[in-house]
Amino acid sequence: MSLSSLAALLSKTKLDDPEDVLRAANEALKKNRTNPEALHVKAIALLKLDRFEDALNVFEDGGNKLQETAALGYSYALYKAMELEKAEEVASKAEQSRGISHVLAQTLYRAEKFDQSAKLYSQLSSQGPEQEEEENDLRINSGAVDAQLEWQGNGSLVKKKKPDRVDMEAFETAFNAACGSVARGELAQAEILLKRAEDLCNSLDDLTDEEKKAETLPINVQQLYVFSMQGKTDAAEKLSARLDINQIPDLSTRRIAQLSSLSSAKETSNPYLMHRLTHAAPSTPKSDEPFRFQSSILRQNTHVLDLLALKYSGVANSTSSYIAKNADASPTSTSPFSVINAAAHAQNQTGKAAIKVLVPLLEKRPNDAGLVLAIVHLYLLTNNHAAAVHLLEGFFKKLEQSESSKDLDVRYSPGLIATIVSLYAAQSRKSHGRIELAKAANHWRTNSKGSQPPASLLRAAGISLLDSNDEDDLNEAGAIFTAINAHDPSDQAAVAGLIAAYATSDPSKLTDSQIALLPPTARLIQNIDAAALEDAGVAVPPQPATTTSKKRAAPEKEKPTKPHKIRKTRMPKDYVEGKKVDPERWLPLKDRSYYRPKGRKGKKKDAGLTQGGVVAEDKPSAPEVQKSGGGGGGGGGAQNKKKKKGKGGKW
Repeated sequence: MSLSSLAALLSKTKLDDPEDVLRAANEALKKNRTNPEALHVKAIALLKLDRFEDALNVFEDGGNKLQETAALGYSYALYKAMELEKAEEVASKAEQSRGISHVLAQTLYRAEKFDQSAKLYSQLSSQGPEQEEEENDLRINSGAVDAQLEWQGNGSLVKKKKPDRVDMEAFETAFNAACGSVARGELAQAEILLKRAEDLCNSLDDLTDEEKKAETLPINVQQLYVFSMQGKTDAAEKLSARLDINQIPDLSTRRIAQLSSLSSAKETSNPYLMHRLTHAAPSTPKSDEPFRFQSSILRQNTHVLDLLALKYSGVANSTSSYIAKNADASPTSTSPFSVINAAAHAQNQTGKAAIKVLVPLLEKRPNDAGLVLAIVHLYLLTNNHAAAVHLLEGFFKKLEQSESSKDLDVRYSPGLIATIVSLYAAQSRKSHGRIELAKAANHWRTNSKGSQPPASLLRAAGISLLDSNDEDDLNEAGAIFTAINAHDPSDQAAVAGLIAAYATSDPSKLTDSQIALLPPTARLIQNIDAAALEDAGVAVPPQPATTTSKKRAAPEKEKPTKPHKIRKTRMPKDYVEGKKVDPERWLPLKDRSYYRPKGRKGKKKDAGLTQGGVVAEDKPSAPEVQKSGGGGGGGGGAQNKKKKKGKGGKW
């Protein structure tokens, strides 16, 4: 059959079944294997039948001409066969159309290049949809990309954080909004959105019961995860019992559901049984592989179960091999495995016993950020904050001495900066924390290479610098908030920081539009009762014991004291109720004011003890000189006395 005859045949027939189209194309190819139009028709029929590998083989057999002519189908076949790099290359070089743009956006999404995919979907949305169904697809896919950006840690690139009314009208958009909430840690909001998505799906009339069950399965699995993270074990167990996990067709979804079910159980299961159930799950095919962050979490869970099963040497070897193979990866992806590796070497010990094992290991892997953080955590568990700070500061010095830009990126990574700033705050060294934040912000602003610096770190650095009275610090804070405002002019927090930095130092750098973004003062104080505050007075904070406050505190009102009731056993024997008690009863008798001595000797003694009175001074009489006898000697007058009788005349 010639090319013209095949075209004529297809134009006269109405084949709605791809199987019929495939048979017609095969009949034509029996006569001419290189018929380009027959190959094109066959490839498209195979794509509609979800036979992507077969379709890709047809495109490969057709050669460059067919691949260029049917670039849309060829790139789509490569995308479905998970040959993402080649699919991106083909779609990028092909003549651009909306169909090619959709395939390219999906390819970038599956390749986890979510920022590029988001830009492409934004361009398609700004151009306006060609069909009504396309608008719905664009909204669903854009929501999925935003959720993945949140999971990837690039939430600053997501412009819409809260779902609007349109998102709540379809279960797909509500589900994507819920996934974004889960990624941000907004679990209560995610629970509401997932319930909304489930109700919307079950209320659809154009879906059969089987189709509804298939669509709600991912929603229920996400609900199971949310319940587990919220600690709602009763709801998680009830949902897990309702789900038939083993019948979930999507293998990656089945594995996630199985792990969520095991982790949400109230009672701790046998770790060896959990280990067997987890490893018994079938491996996922290439077309159904989870994203990298999901695969990383699944691998971590597997290693944790191995540790619970006391497989220390196996976990140590496997994690060491993984860290070595991914030496060029970011520490965000390898640090969890470094911590698991440390737990395997320490054999699940903590405290000083674990530190004794891990410190020598750090000498072999001095640039392992995950291992450093593990040891820092162990130091904190033993209340040795000084050692934790010293270890982290030494690690920073090693990275600063390196000439590699990657090591400097690790040095100023937001997680490590947050750790050292928290440690400084615990030691009341706020100035050191401010310096670290300023250095990190300066690094990312000058070495971002066109990408957006971590907004959370920049914002924390700017807020910290605003607490300083140094003009240089305020200018640095202004530069930081200027960079944030340039990326997102609607960020009111950045505008407020910008105004706070330049309000006193250089107001000329502020614009009226920036000031207008701040809420008016009347709105901020509308719920404040100034009269009540004035009546309450000004609260004076307590002063430290080492300082003396110059302010005089208000006199305290004397509280009426209740009379202290004395027990009868403590009362004197001659006590008469109502009689006034002698206030000097505790003094000795001679010291009481009403004491009067009796007798001549007592009066004379009392007069001699009088204080403040005139004291009669008696003149001392001259000593009486005794006459000595004729004999000289040192005995004096004692020689005139008769010697008493006694034994031996001894004194």
